[in-house]
Amino acid sequence: MAAVDIDVPVDAELQLHNQDDLERQAEGFKEQGNAFYSKKDYSKAFNYYTKAIDACPKNASYYGNRAATLMMLCRFREALEDSQQAVRLDDCFMKGHLREGKCHLSLGNAMAASRCFQKVLEMEPSNREAQQENKNAETLLEFERLADFGFEKRDFRKVVYCMDRALGLASACHRFKILKAECLALLGRYPEAQSVASDILRMDSTNADALYVRGLCLYYEDCIDKAVQFFVQALRMAPDHEKARLACRNAKALKAKKEEGNLTFKNNNYDAAYQLYTEALGIDPNNIKTNAKLYCNRATAGVKLSKLNQAIDDCTSAIKLDDSYIKAYLRRAQCYMDTEQYEEAVRDYEKVYQTEKTADRHSSATPEVQKEEEKKFKEVGEAFTILSDPKKKIRYDNGHDIADDGSFDGGDFDANNIFRAFFGGHGGGFTFDSNADSGPGNFFFQFG
Repeated sequence: MAAVDIDVPVDAELQLHNQDDLERQAEGFKEQGNAFYSKKDYSKAFNYYTKAIDACPKNASYYGNRAATLMMLCRFREALEDSQQAVRLDDCFMKGHLREGKCHLSLGNAMAASRCFQKVLEMEPSNREAQQENKNAETLLEFERLADFGFEKRDFRKVVYCMDRALGLASACHRFKILKAECLALLGRYPEAQSVASDILRMDSTNADALYVRGLCLYYEDCIDKAVQFFVQALRMAPDHEKARLACRNAKALKAKKEEGNLTFKNNNYDAAYQLYTEALGIDPNNIKTNAKLYCNRATAGVKLSKLNQAIDDCTSAIKLDDSYIKAYLRRAQCYMDTEQYEEAVRDYEKVYQTEKTADRHSSATPEVQKEEEKKFKEVGEAFTILSDPKKKIRYDNGHDIADDGSFDGGDFDANNIFRAFFGGHGGGFTFDSNADSGPGNFFFQFG
């Protein structure tokens, strides 16, 4: 039988011709993209690879090339989508699996990354890049495990260490950055924590975790009203965010209880104020700055109730939380004076003096003023010398001269008077400010 010629419809011929043209055009775009990629002009390379994909959307290599470009631009989520599309079109596309794994790794998904690298190793067991990247995925999983254990044990420094190492492998992982920022906040390193959270919010203003960390920093810095605003915003973005919900509840409860205690104190109901400050201290042990103020406030109420030893303990607790808390040193020093523990009082006053002296050096205080303050503090030391020396005290009590060199005049001696003279006549330097936010804890220290 003779061969029969089959006529091809004109439309089909046209489609085949157009398809060939599109493929040639796509290849041209790809070559241009490669040229720009080699020059490290990744933005232009991205544009040409996109044109190649538009012309021929079923070609796996074009998606793979664009994924590589997006990775260089640190746009890992988009790169991941392109890599996944590439291997959907061609499951044997080894570079596509490798790039998908790298994207997962950069985004902090070590398990998914490991699956991709294993796929590559199934196709090419000797692939060194896949072997190394698979080890990196295993290392990342170990850092995650150590960080989880550290957080559970409240070893926040260890968590920060682990997250720094993890971010070296997964630079685009917001989850690791947030965990690091939260632990920095819990360690009192608020500026660092704020910086990390702010960087994330610049990229994603609706990130509930970052909003929570911003609020947490403000909360721990005793800026409770602003903190609540961030917690509320975080809950708008993620209504099931339990950490934000708990922090918001604690912040509101702490503020309310503290203000109630301050008001009760100002109304001279010291027993009730003491109890309210005690209840406030039980709300959140992590809020160091606010709790330091609460201990100091409770110490003031304790003094009013003649609980001087308890007041000393509360001041000590405040200082342990914040060793730069001048008011706590002053209040404890006055309690030491009132209980005739003069050596301890001098130590606290000296601490305040040295702190204020350092501050004065950075201010406009003149050398003459500093010399006068030093002279007064020396007088305090001389007064203490008498009190702490039994022989000198007996001689003083009997009306004899104390200083052999005549430099100290006995007269009518009272240790409290000496300290009042030194601290400006305020009985330890305290003046109550009824308008202050910190309630009975707000006293101002004055020299001279």
